[in-house]
Amino acid sequence: MGTLQSGFLGFHQAVYQGTRGIIGHRMIGVPSLLMTSVGRRSGKRRTAALVYAKDADSFVVVASNGGADVPPGWLHNVKAQPAVEVQVGRRRLDATAEVIGPDDARYTALWKLVNDRNRGRYDRYQDKTSRRIALVRLTPT
Repeated sequence: MGTLQSGFLGFHQAVYQGTRGIIGHRMIGVPSLLMTSVGRRSGKRRTAALVYAKDADSFVVVASNGGADVPPGWLHNVKAQPAVEVQVGRRRLDATAEVIGPDDARYTALWKLVNDRNRGRYDRYQDKTSRRIALVRLTPT
């Protein structure tokens, strides 16, 4: 991921967190949420701003890492500890993260849903890597 892009994403997340969700939900032109997971090794709370698509009562996010050959660290965290906190705008809720891989029957439909929401960006990320990008369904508990 480029320096400019990662700098902007960090700025976006800081604004989202700093305003407690008043600003940030649609700051990048598409809906985004904050997901807080627990570091699998450090035990520290880690927050990531992620584009999402709604699927029934759940939120679907993509472990794209900008199309890098390695997944984002938060994917390892939610695999180890699926209990997460989600903030959408000013609303906060507890949720369970479920990793959905390409072999899952739901994958293709959910990929299309979130890729369309993000204006085709995830297809471009997938083209950059041989790694099959996982989806994560965040279901409120």
